[in-house]
Amino acid sequence: MSKKTKITIKPYRQVTMDPDYADKTWKLLKRAIHEIHKQNASGLSFEELYRNAYNMVLHKYGDMLYDGLRQELDTHLIEVSDLIVNAVDDDFLIEMNRAWGDHKISMLMIRDILMYMDRVYVQNNSDVAAVYDLGLHRFRENIARSPRIKDRLLKTLLSMIHNERTSRQINRGLIKNVTQMLVDLGINSKTVYEEDFEKPFLETSSNFYRQESQEFIVSNSCSDYMKKAEVRIKEELERVNHYMDQSTELKLKDVVEKELISTHMKTLVDMEQSGCISMLRDNKVEDLRRMYMLFGRVAGGHAIMTEVMSRYIKETGKALIEDEEKQKDHLQLVQSLLEMKDKYDKVLSTALGNDKMFSQSMNQAFEHFINLNPKSSEYISLFIDEKLKKGLKGVSESEVDVILDKVMMLFRFLQEKDVFEKYYKQHLAKRLLLGRSVSDDVEQNMISKLKAECGFQFTSKLVGMFTDMKLSADTMEGFKNMLREQGDNQIGLDLSVSVLTTGFWPTVTSPVCNLPAEVLRACEVFKKFYLSKHNGRRLNWQTNMGSADLKATFASKKHELSVSTHQMVILLLFNERNEYSYKELLEATKIPVNDLKRNLITLSAGKQKILEKNNDEKKVEESDVFSFNSNFKSKLFKIKILTVAQKETEPERTETRQKVDEERKNMIEAAIVRIMKSRKTMEHSNLISEVTQQLSSRFMPNPLVVKKRIESLIERDYLERSTTDRKLYNYLA
Repeated sequence: MSKKTKITIKPYRQVTMDPDYADKTWKLLKRAIHEIHKQNASGLSFEELYRNAYNMVLHKYGDMLYDGLRQELDTHLIEVSDLIVNAVDDDFLIEMNRAWGDHKISMLMIRDILMYMDRVYVQNNSDVAAVYDLGLHRFRENIARSPRIKDRLLKTLLSMIHNERTSRQINRGLIKNVTQMLVDLGINSKTVYEEDFEKPFLETSSNFYRQESQEFIVSNSCSDYMKKAEVRIKEELERVNHYMDQSTELKLKDVVEKELISTHMKTLVDMEQSGCISMLRDNKVEDLRRMYMLFGRVAGGHAIMTEVMSRYIKETGKALIEDEEKQKDHLQLVQSLLEMKDKYDKVLSTALGNDKMFSQSMNQAFEHFINLNPKSSEYISLFIDEKLKKGLKGVSESEVDVILDKVMMLFRFLQEKDVFEKYYKQHLAKRLLLGRSVSDDVEQNMISKLKAECGFQFTSKLVGMFTDMKLSADTMEGFKNMLREQGDNQIGLDLSVSVLTTGFWPTVTSPVCNLPAEVLRACEVFKKFYLSKHNGRRLNWQTNMGSADLKATFASKKHELSVSTHQMVILLLFNERNEYSYKELLEATKIPVNDLKRNLITLSAGKQKILEKNNDEKKVEESDVFSFNSNFKSKLFKIKILTVAQKETEPERTETRQKVDEERKNMIEAAIVRIMKSRKTMEHSNLISEVTQQLSSRFMPNPLVVKKRIESLIERDYLERSTTDRKLYNYLA
């Protein structure tokens, strides 16, 4: 059995406290605080002071201790403010900086002594600040925002910054300490810094740069102004980094850029002798790069540059396209366009950082002026034709490929790609049939580029032309083998035939001229051979597309003439007679009038004067008489008779345009039916929009033409109008 222990609680013994304890203790602490402010803290016992402050708070004298501290701080700081106010000139900021440094050190010591008050009294009283924060608050009210100091402090700071902006030396470290003081006095907020310094600083900065920029832009070029602006912006950003709070950087940057750039952008780009247009004209890439970088800092800067550059490119491009001298030489015109494109591509890459907005704007400008000239498609095709012909001096296949890549950039700008296709087929046909291509590889490479750009449909006929040439080579090999096997020469001449598939080639049904008997006999032999290999086919001879090699004897010596089929027919007549009138030649050859005249001009003019005409007129009239020029001389044995350049005449261009328009009608109708078959019902404007979108890769259809094709399809019962809405179309299955 456990023994019970009895516990006795004695009554509480009340301890009596010295009624003067609090006053005595506070006087001791007050004296210590005073010594700390006088920087005589080395003789103090911080442990004893801490214990005294601890006991005051423990015995509920926290209010007395806190209020006493505030009064002591105010008394000391008022004395300090007098010293600061009495400081003159540069000493003012030095005295302010010294006072702030001393105050921070003092408050750290005081905070250590009153640490228990911070932990207990301040924590239990939400309406009072911590000891260190109290020190900041009292410094702010008694010094930083004192009516005697606040305005003077701001004026001094702004004056020093102004001095630095005007190339005078200042004490950056001093300013940095003061601005950091203003940040610290905000106590977890930058309100004091922003209100007492940053806001007026930004305002004076705006005024300074507004005035400076207005004065500078009046008497300097665009380039000089931009260099100055670059320097100023760099200086301001360095200024922030050296002695301001980082939160000021973006605000100051906006102010400076607004006054130096935004306000004057329009003036700068439009400067007559040094603005954006002058930079483009004189190829001042470095200045353009500087403008691009500066204007990119502000909203709308690049848009203003883009607008000016686009307008200038359109104007210069239009002048180039419409230049009458350039119109006479299509090769030079296209070459000038390529050089212009190269120039702006370089500007884009080196000065504008390949910016997509500028790239798109430049491309739109090129597209605009290139399509102002309805002959652009023809000229670009002619340029390619020239580059793909044999005998281009000093140019390798790789160099030709580079040129073709550049030409493809111009091709992309063409809105009438179907017109280009029409001309390209004509030019390719002549290169292939006359053996003038630089090489099959280069030709195939060009077709690959077109295919990649426009799709298989665009190049299917071009590919077909190459296929025909390959099959023709195989056919001729078989024909020659047949002749060799028979052991005798049935035709008496060397015949080469290209069999062209109708639809692939841009052949025009042309009446067959009166071929010489031996040529006709050779043609019949080939025809019989070909039809024996291919049943159900029909051959139509295209004499206007052929060529021939003739041996000719003149008074001096013999020559070999490389001529067209029509020229061959004309020249062989002079084996029978020495002289023919134009009418007699027309009757004897049956060559179409235009072709006959062109070939007669070729044979009777210039250095290749095989025939003589009874007058010196460049045109051929019905009364003209031609005779064989037996005195013809040439240093060459083999002479190529170059036909007069067959540039399309206006009637021929009109005919080409009519063919293109006819093909477009079919394409538009096919697109309409294709769309309506899928959608069944569609509103007029939506149908126009979708047709345009589908065909834009080949040409831009005219909405009026599309509307006419819709009407035609309605008449032919492919579509019908809705009975409830005239703008709505229904597809008829």
